[in-house]
Amino acid sequence: MYQTVADLIAAAERQHQPLWRLVLDQEMEYSKQPEAAIMERMRGQLRVMEEAARKGAAGVQSPTGLSGGDAAKIKRYRENGGGLAGDTMLWAIQNAIATNEVNAAMGVICATPTAGSSGTIPGTLFSLDQRFHYTDDEKVHFLLTAGGFGMITANNAMIAGATGGCQAEVGSASAMAAAAAVEINGGTPRQSAEAFAMAMSNLLGLVCDPVAGLVELPCVKRNVAGAVNALAAADMALAGISNRIPADEVIDAMRRIGKQMPASLRETGRGGIATTPTALKMKMRIFGEDVTNEDDGAVK
Repeated sequence: MYQTVADLIAAAERQHQPLWRLVLDQEMEYSKQPEAAIMERMRGQLRVMEEAARKGAAGVQSPTGLSGGDAAKIKRYRENGGGLAGDTMLWAIQNAIATNEVNAAMGVICATPTAGSSGTIPGTLFSLDQRFHYTDDEKVHFLLTAGGFGMITANNAMIAGATGGCQAEVGSASAMAAAAAVEINGGTPRQSAEAFAMAMSNLLGLVCDPVAGLVELPCVKRNVAGAVNALAAADMALAGISNRIPADEVIDAMRRIGKQMPASLRETGRGGIATTPTALKMKMRIFGEDVTNEDDGAVK
């Protein structure tokens, strides 16, 4: 198993193989399954992502009312010619929101790498697919590359908001998506690593402060930030821009920051946005209970 990003990149360059191939070979060795079986399983995951994006864009609502319907709004806005940042960006926004709204509505999604960050990778991949029209195999290769970087991140740091804040969830997903976006569009393995490092660096310190402890607000829209950040990092890497700080050092920085975060900012719903006056009213409406703001110890 590749322990570091540096190991993965060195192997790709030494063997003259794409990153997805190395990740697939590693999965074959680890799972003892043939390539065809793994590819079919990944196609199944891809179909789940595609269906979640489609269903969310049609309009879904969560049981709490904290999220829902926003992907449909973006879809209408895009179809009516709206958009300040271009069509690719709007597709990224739509698919990221759609996927996370389906998650909040208790629908079926693919955790990439978690349910709370499940919209970032589909948001990135499907927005690019609208422009470049990838084959199913190419999209699976995208997911394999993203997964390879995700495994390294999980093994050396964390991917859960409860242990490292949202930087570990949306931050990791954004970095994974950026690396895969570079490769699927002809970049080198080293450029994929640069994109990964830039995307993760941009979201270091992002806290996990879900309103009422539910993976809805601000989580759904943070996946938009993750997808947009991934596209920007991929473009920078493809243009030849370097992060200067290597990917493995960025992963370790994320780990150290996560360890330093107070529990109130790690998915407990007891800090940040979750303890604003409006958020506390929302929690009271949903659960009928008051809370103490643990940012400063004051009762709000």
